[in-house]
Amino acid sequence: MSDLPRKAVTRTAKLAALPLGFAGRATWGLGKRIVGESAEIVGRELQQRTAEQLFKVLGELKGGAMKFGQALSVFESALPEEVAGPYRAALTKLQDAAPPMPTRTVHAVLAERLGADWPDLFTEFDDRPAAAASIGQVHRAVWHDGRAVAVKVQYPGAGEALLSDLTQLSRFARLLGPLIPGMDVKPLISELRDRVSEELDYALEAQAQQAHAEEFAGDPDVVVPAVVHQCEQVLVTEWMDGIPLSEVITGGTQEQRDRAGQLLSRFLFSGPARTGLLHADPHPGNFRLLPGGPDGEEDWRLGVLDFGTVDRLSGGLPEPIGESLRMTLDGEADAVYALLCTEGFVKESIELDPDAVLDYLLPIIEPAKAEEFTFTRGWMRSQAARIADPRSPAHQLGKQLNLPPAYLLIHRVTLSTIGVLCQLGATVRLRDELEEWLPGFVPEEDLEPLGIEESVAEA
Repeated sequence: MSDLPRKAVTRTAKLAALPLGFAGRATWGLGKRIVGESAEIVGRELQQRTAEQLFKVLGELKGGAMKFGQALSVFESALPEEVAGPYRAALTKLQDAAPPMPTRTVHAVLAERLGADWPDLFTEFDDRPAAAASIGQVHRAVWHDGRAVAVKVQYPGAGEALLSDLTQLSRFARLLGPLIPGMDVKPLISELRDRVSEELDYALEAQAQQAHAEEFAGDPDVVVPAVVHQCEQVLVTEWMDGIPLSEVITGGTQEQRDRAGQLLSRFLFSGPARTGLLHADPHPGNFRLLPGGPDGEEDWRLGVLDFGTVDRLSGGLPEPIGESLRMTLDGEADAVYALLCTEGFVKESIELDPDAVLDYLLPIIEPAKAEEFTFTRGWMRSQAARIADPRSPAHQLGKQLNLPPAYLLIHRVTLSTIGVLCQLGATVRLRDELEEWLPGFVPEEDLEPLGIEESVAEA
């Protein structure tokens, strides 16, 4: 695969083949059982073949197909281990790699957008892509002033491909549902569609990235590369090395895992408070561990990439999130229920038992209760199984709750981040981050007023 397939008929045919392939493999599996092979062996082979086909197609198509695959990949930890095993390698590959554009296509885009003399802007330009994502690929280069830079080039036809893929995927979302127990795939696809125009607009991405770069400049924990140049279909930012979080997940030390988990949690909650923006694409390919944290070169900082999808939250995360979380931990069932009704999580036509709602929420927010919590795949699987089992009270109650549009992206980002924390197996002091950054989590009367000297310093 050397280029982004742009013709709708080609992309539709590839995606339409997926459910047919699923059905064909099921028939193949039945045949193997008839001739005497064990269900366990046949099941493993079936899962492996399904993983290979699904993520091969999604990765090759890039566009919305790969974006959907990346969104699924962070929930891998929710799958039962016997199912997750065959999928894990394919999912990890999808997070960081895709077949590259031909060099001639890259040069054509650069010439069209930067001008025929575009090579004069760089003292070096590596034609081999350093990374490939859903709508663009990144090349390492040296800007004319000597700075190492990352040059992101958008795939020609990416917009058309995104919409075409997501439309097609939504048509057989029901077949994809079993990939992630307890998760409704169709709203995820709809939400990805709603973000297409933003994702394609590199001017918006540049604004969001620069806002973060300026706010976190000199921060001891978080690093965001500054924007160097931007035009349609091309974004140039400072280069950032480091260990990709996907590598920390597969082979990092426990110290690296814990530090990455703590910083990822800190960035999730501090970003909106400090910039009014929520980074909304938290898959491991967008994060790096960099040496040189607060305790020196042996310590670590978190590098953050790709601001193509953000949620604009001028006042930070909505205060009702912190309030409801605090009241749930305090066991205030009636107050929590009243707040959920006010915010639209419970529709007016529905009446639920406040104590049952509290019982539904408490296991999910367990990480916020302890001083520190170890996120594991086992914990994630237990939550997914509890909500996915049609026989469980949690499943029945969950079906009656509503997710208001204003909270949709926040909900997905939070779940995705928790999925990454479980892949890391990180021990995190999550409550510390909530108390520091989440509006409403600490009651106003408990907030320490700033002294005169502190007020002056803050100003």
